[in-house]
Amino acid sequence: MSISDLRRFKAEIFKALANPQRIAVLDSLRSGELTVGEMAAILGVEQAALSQQLSILRAKSIVKYRKQGNFVHYSAADPTIFAILDAAADLFQNHVIDLQGLVAGPQADPAKN
Repeated sequence: MSISDLRRFKAEIFKALANPQRIAVLDSLRSGELTVGEMAAILGVEQAALSQQLSILRAKSIVKYRKQGNFVHYSAADPTIFAILDAAADLFQNHVIDLQGLVAGPQADPAKN
């Protein structure tokens, strides 16, 4: 695998994650496998809309599924995806802290007083 292959792979993962509904789907799967109906109830969305998002995540091998009778159960294909989401949450938190510092102004920094 070349560097450019790796970069393309990363870009495809981030494209798949570039939708708040798909991130919500993944967050709902943190505790384990869920059926489409269970996810729809948790997320408060229609099953048709959820299925559309799941198909995108499935196409990128971010989620996997298994059929059991009339039910389709989904789970994360690789739990490393949660580390990516957690890193994004950390970046967000750092950004919020930076913004709070800008709003508070320089007098809020005790090291400068």
